[in-house]
Amino acid sequence: MNDNPRVFVVDDDRDLGASVARLLQRRGFEAQAFLDPAALLELDPNTFAHCVVTDIMMGDLDGFAFADRLRQRDPTVAIVFMAAWPTTANAVDSVRRYGGLDYLEKPLDEDRLIAAVAEGIAWSSTRRAVLARTATLTARERQVFDLLVQGHPNKVVADRLGLSPKTVEDHRAAVLAKTGASGLAQLIALAQ
Repeated sequence: MNDNPRVFVVDDDRDLGASVARLLQRRGFEAQAFLDPAALLELDPNTFAHCVVTDIMMGDLDGFAFADRLRQRDPTVAIVFMAAWPTTANAVDSVRRYGGLDYLEKPLDEDRLIAAVAEGIAWSSTRRAVLARTATLTARERQVFDLLVQGHPNKVVADRLGLSPKTVEDHRAAVLAKTGASGLAQLIALAQ
Protein backbone atom coordinates (compact mmCIF):
# COMPACT_ATOMS: atom_id res chain seq x y z
CA MET A 1 0.00 0.00 0.00
CA ASN A 2 1.31 3.45 -0.93
CA ASP A 3 1.81 5.78 2.05
CA ASN A 4 2.15 8.99 0.00
CA PRO A 5 -0.96 11.15 0.32
CA ARG A 6 -2.91 10.72 -2.88
CA VAL A 7 -5.81 12.77 -4.20
CA PHE A 8 -8.32 11.58 -6.79
CA VAL A 9 -10.34 14.15 -8.74
CA VAL A 10 -13.62 12.94 -10.22
CA ASP A 11 -15.46 15.07 -12.76
CA ASP A 12 -17.32 14.13 -15.93
CA ASP A 13 -15.84 17.25 -17.55
CA ARG A 14 -12.51 15.83 -18.74
CA ASP A 15 -10.78 19.21 -19.04
CA LEU A 16 -11.88 20.45 -15.63
CA GLY A 17 -10.93 17.22 -13.84
CA ALA A 18 -7.51 17.20 -15.50
CA SER A 19 -6.90 20.88 -14.72
CA VAL A 20 -7.80 20.41 -11.04
CA ALA A 21 -5.45 17.40 -10.87
CA ARG A 22 -2.65 19.43 -12.51
CA LEU A 23 -3.24 22.31 -10.09
CA LEU A 24 -2.94 19.90 -7.15
CA GLN A 25 0.22 18.38 -8.64
CA ARG A 26 1.78 21.83 -8.99
CA ARG A 27 1.05 22.39 -5.30
CA GLY A 28 2.88 19.18 -4.35
CA PHE A 29 0.06 16.64 -4.16
CA GLU A 30 0.03 13.28 -5.92
CA ALA A 31 -3.19 13.71 -7.91
CA GLN A 32 -5.00 11.75 -10.59
CA ALA A 33 -8.15 12.66 -12.52
CA PHE A 34 -11.03 10.29 -13.24
CA LEU A 35 -13.76 10.96 -15.77
CA ASP A 36 -16.05 8.23 -14.44
CA PRO A 37 -16.57 7.54 -10.72
CA ALA A 38 -17.28 3.87 -11.48
CA ALA A 39 -13.73 3.51 -12.82
CA LEU A 40 -12.31 4.75 -9.52
CA LEU A 41 -14.50 2.30 -7.58
CA GLU A 42 -13.08 -0.56 -9.66
CA LEU A 43 -9.48 0.14 -8.62
CA ASP A 44 -7.58 -2.37 -6.54
CA PRO A 45 -8.56 -1.78 -2.89
CA ASN A 46 -4.86 -1.27 -2.06
CA THR A 47 -4.78 1.71 -4.42
CA PHE A 48 -6.41 4.22 -2.15
CA ALA A 49 -6.62 7.97 -1.93
CA HIS A 50 -6.51 10.02 1.21
CA CYS A 51 -8.82 12.59 -0.36
CA VAL A 52 -11.32 12.56 -3.23
CA VAL A 53 -12.50 15.79 -4.84
CA THR A 54 -15.72 15.00 -6.68
CA ASP A 55 -18.31 16.83 -8.69
CA ILE A 56 -21.88 16.37 -7.54
CA MET A 57 -23.66 16.47 -10.89
CA MET A 58 -22.36 13.63 -13.05
CA GLY A 59 -23.86 11.10 -15.44
CA ASP A 60 -25.00 7.69 -14.24
CA LEU A 61 -23.53 7.97 -10.74
CA ASP A 62 -23.89 11.37 -9.08
CA GLY A 63 -21.41 12.62 -6.50
CA PHE A 64 -23.58 11.69 -3.52
CA ALA A 65 -24.25 8.10 -4.65
CA PHE A 66 -20.54 7.85 -5.47
CA ALA A 67 -19.67 9.09 -1.95
CA ASP A 68 -21.90 6.40 -0.41
CA ARG A 69 -20.18 3.66 -2.41
CA LEU A 70 -16.74 5.12 -1.73
CA ARG A 71 -17.37 5.21 2.04
CA GLN A 72 -18.40 1.53 1.96
CA ARG A 73 -15.09 0.75 0.28
CA ASP A 74 -12.93 3.04 2.41
CA PRO A 75 -14.43 4.77 5.46
CA THR A 76 -11.19 6.70 6.01
CA VAL A 77 -11.18 8.64 2.74
CA ALA A 78 -11.89 12.37 2.95
CA ILE A 79 -14.38 13.71 0.43
CA VAL A 80 -14.53 17.26 -0.91
CA PHE A 81 -17.57 18.04 -3.07
CA MET A 82 -17.66 20.61 -5.84
CA ALA A 83 -20.62 21.97 -7.80
CA ALA A 84 -21.16 24.26 -10.75
CA TRP A 85 -24.70 25.05 -9.58
CA PRO A 86 -24.46 25.10 -5.80
CA THR A 87 -27.55 24.94 -3.63
CA THR A 88 -27.93 25.31 0.10
CA ALA A 89 -29.62 21.89 0.30
CA ASN A 90 -26.69 20.22 -1.49
CA ALA A 91 -24.18 22.04 0.69
CA VAL A 92 -25.90 20.84 3.85
CA ASP A 93 -26.35 17.29 2.50
CA SER A 94 -22.74 17.08 1.37
CA VAL A 95 -21.54 17.58 4.93
CA ARG A 96 -24.30 16.15 7.13
CA ARG A 97 -25.49 13.17 5.09
CA TYR A 98 -22.44 12.28 3.02
CA GLY A 99 -19.56 13.21 5.33
CA GLY A 100 -17.92 15.74 3.05
CA LEU A 101 -15.25 17.99 4.51
CA ASP A 102 -16.07 20.89 2.23
CA TYR A 103 -18.42 22.00 -0.53
CA LEU A 104 -16.71 24.10 -3.18
CA GLU A 105 -18.34 26.23 -5.83
CA LYS A 106 -17.05 26.16 -9.41
CA PRO A 107 -15.03 27.93 -10.60
CA LEU A 108 -12.90 26.74 -7.74
CA ASP A 109 -11.06 29.11 -5.45
CA GLU A 110 -7.52 27.71 -5.58
CA ASP A 111 -6.59 28.56 -1.98
CA ARG A 112 -9.80 27.07 -0.62
CA LEU A 113 -9.30 23.91 -2.70
CA ILE A 114 -5.74 23.49 -1.45
CA ALA A 115 -6.82 24.08 2.16
CA ALA A 116 -9.69 21.57 1.84
CA VAL A 117 -7.43 18.92 0.30
CA ALA A 118 -4.73 19.44 2.95
CA GLU A 119 -7.36 19.17 5.70
CA GLY A 120 -8.75 16.05 4.01
CA ILE A 121 -5.36 14.38 3.87
CA ALA A 122 -4.71 15.17 7.55
CA TRP A 123 -8.17 13.85 8.55
CA SER A 124 -7.73 10.69 6.49
CA SER A 125 -4.24 10.04 7.83
CA THR A 126 -5.51 10.35 11.39
CA ARG A 127 -8.44 7.99 10.70
CA ARG A 128 -6.11 5.44 9.09
CA ALA A 129 -3.76 5.59 12.09
CA VAL A 130 -6.66 5.04 14.48
CA LEU A 131 -7.88 2.06 12.49
CA ALA A 132 -4.39 0.60 12.44
CA ARG A 133 -4.07 0.99 16.22
CA THR A 134 -7.47 -0.58 16.90
CA ALA A 135 -7.36 -3.25 14.18
CA THR A 136 -5.63 -5.76 16.44
CA LEU A 137 -8.36 -5.64 19.09
CA THR A 138 -10.38 -8.81 19.50
CA ALA A 139 -14.17 -8.54 19.16
CA ARG A 140 -14.57 -8.50 22.96
CA GLU A 141 -11.79 -5.92 23.39
CA ARG A 142 -13.52 -3.77 20.77
CA GLN A 143 -16.77 -3.97 22.74
CA VAL A 144 -14.96 -2.94 25.91
CA PHE A 145 -13.16 -0.14 24.03
CA ASP A 146 -16.43 1.19 22.58
CA LEU A 147 -18.13 1.30 25.98
CA LEU A 148 -15.11 2.79 27.76
CA VAL A 149 -14.76 5.66 25.29
CA GLN A 150 -18.44 6.46 25.84
CA GLY A 151 -17.44 7.18 29.44
CA HIS A 152 -18.82 4.06 31.11
CA PRO A 153 -16.97 2.84 34.21
CA ASN A 154 -15.71 -0.75 34.41
CA LYS A 155 -18.72 -1.88 36.48
CA VAL A 156 -21.19 -0.63 33.86
CA VAL A 157 -19.13 -2.20 31.06
CA ALA A 158 -19.09 -5.48 32.98
CA ASP A 159 -22.85 -5.35 33.51
CA ARG A 160 -23.62 -4.53 29.87
CA LEU A 161 -21.38 -7.27 28.53
CA GLY A 162 -22.21 -9.86 31.18
CA LEU A 163 -18.62 -10.02 32.41
CA SER A 164 -16.96 -9.74 35.77
CA PRO A 165 -15.30 -6.40 36.60
CA LYS A 166 -11.95 -8.24 36.77
CA THR A 167 -12.42 -9.52 33.21
CA VAL A 168 -13.23 -6.00 32.07
CA GLU A 169 -10.05 -4.76 33.76
CA ASP A 170 -8.07 -7.42 31.90
CA HIS A 171 -9.63 -6.41 28.58
CA ARG A 172 -9.03 -2.75 29.37
CA ALA A 173 -5.35 -3.47 30.01
CA ALA A 174 -5.12 -5.33 26.69
CA VAL A 175 -6.83 -2.43 24.88
CA LEU A 176 -4.38 0.06 26.40
CA ALA A 177 -1.40 -2.13 25.47
CA LYS A 178 -2.55 -2.72 21.89
CA THR A 179 -3.45 0.90 21.17
CA GLY A 180 -0.45 2.39 22.96
CA ALA A 181 -2.73 4.63 25.02
CA SER A 182 -1.71 5.43 28.58
CA GLY A 183 -5.20 5.95 29.92
CA LEU A 184 -8.86 6.59 29.28
CA ALA A 185 -8.32 10.17 28.09
CA GLN A 186 -6.04 8.93 25.29
CA LEU A 187 -8.52 6.19 24.38
CA ILE A 188 -11.28 8.77 24.07
CA ALA A 189 -9.04 11.00 21.95
CA LEU A 190 -8.20 7.99 19.79
CA ALA A 191 -11.87 7.24 19.21
CA GLN A 192 -12.77 10.78 18.14
